[in-house]
Amino acid sequence: MLTRRIAVTAAIVVATAFAAPVSSSAEDDPKGGGGIECGLYNCQVEVEVPGQAGGQEGGSGGSPGGGAGGSYENPDGTLDKVCTYTLADPQPPADSLDREGHRPGDGAVYEKSCSVAPDGEEDLWVAEMVWLAEPPGQEAVAPAVLAQRAVDSMTLLGPDININPRPGGTGLVGMPVWMAVDKAPTTWGPNTASASAGGVTVTATAKVAKVMWAMGDGSSVTCTGPGTVYRKSYGLKASPDCGHVYTRPSADTSGGTYTVTATSTWVINWQGGGASGQLTEIRTSSVAVAIVESQAVNS
Repeated sequence: MLTRRIAVTAAIVVATAFAAPVSSSAEDDPKGGGGIECGLYNCQVEVEVPGQAGGQEGGSGGSPGGGAGGSYENPDGTLDKVCTYTLADPQPPADSLDREGHRPGDGAVYEKSCSVAPDGEEDLWVAEMVWLAEPPGQEAVAPAVLAQRAVDSMTLLGPDININPRPGGTGLVGMPVWMAVDKAPTTWGPNTASASAGGVTVTATAKVAKVMWAMGDGSSVTCTGPGTVYRKSYGLKASPDCGHVYTRPSADTSGGTYTVTATSTWVINWQGGGASGQLTEIRTSSVAVAIVESQAVNS
């Protein structure tokens, strides 16, 4: 038989707040079908579930509150119970049954919440109050999970586009276009963040590895660096590291401009908890540029 404790309705909990604590067990039930136990802060019903032997609260140790991670043994031998503990705040009064006879200052009372799905069905296990002599250990979290948490805490933006001709201006067919991105921790890197859980800390560092420029005329350019920002002193030279030349005016496109889209690939290297790895994130920015025939400018 598997014994489960199930939280009862709020009406019973409220009632116990105005009545003396009561306790009943399977021994008081001539049918031996379980019992009810009420503390000042909660009521629990013990129910014997037929046909499910071998289930143990808290895994192989069988003791509730033995740690932050418990397990439930299914009939097929698999374990799939996960429990978490939250310190009760405020702590129950000294005479609360939740203290299990222990005085204030001797250990503490925690809310234990377990989620179990035996046989692939939704389980009825819910939160209960338990007394623990020592704070429960934290559940282990995979370093890769912490790495993603660190990345999620970062601000990684699309490229801060610096292009010549500038948006709002006009460029010429056949003349060099200079593409560049302004470097900042949020748009180029390095960008560093850490995440911790269960005594493990993972640190991740993100940097842009490349920027792919879709020029709006069907062509694309991939630049592995930030590019060179154009200056008037460069004259009609082509960009040394990230440039393009339009061969058709933008007048025939929707809106009369080319939409230039810059897509940055962030590469994030992480390490911690005895492991290391790499993640990638994609970010995009766009601007519009107008390209005209040279004679149209001279007319």
